[in-house]
Amino acid sequence: MNMQAILKQAQKMQKEIGRVEKELNEKDYTATIGGGVVSVKVKGNLLIESIEIDNELIKEESKEDLQDMVVSCVNEAIKMAQDEKNQVLGKLTGGIKMPGGF
Repeated sequence: MNMQAILKQAQKMQKEIGRVEKELNEKDYTATIGGGVVSVKVKGNLLIESIEIDNELIKEESKEDLQDMVVSCVNEAIKMAQDEKNQVLGKLTGGIKMPGGF
């Protein structure tokens, strides 16, 4: 394979990675905890879209317990988004880490 063909292949891969990253950044990831009493939705770009808390939980749980549940749920939703991004982009690059990481 000559250098021009290698560069062309690299440009093609870079374009495909950009397309896939854009798709993944727009995807929703929802995590729940406590049988669904706390639900968090994040975008693939790791921005929180929504947090829902069941009214009964607000009445029954202490503030500290509720805060812990929300943090746990947010972290799980972010982990879901990161794991999928790493898996999908890893397949595209054959496991090669790209500059800037993902």
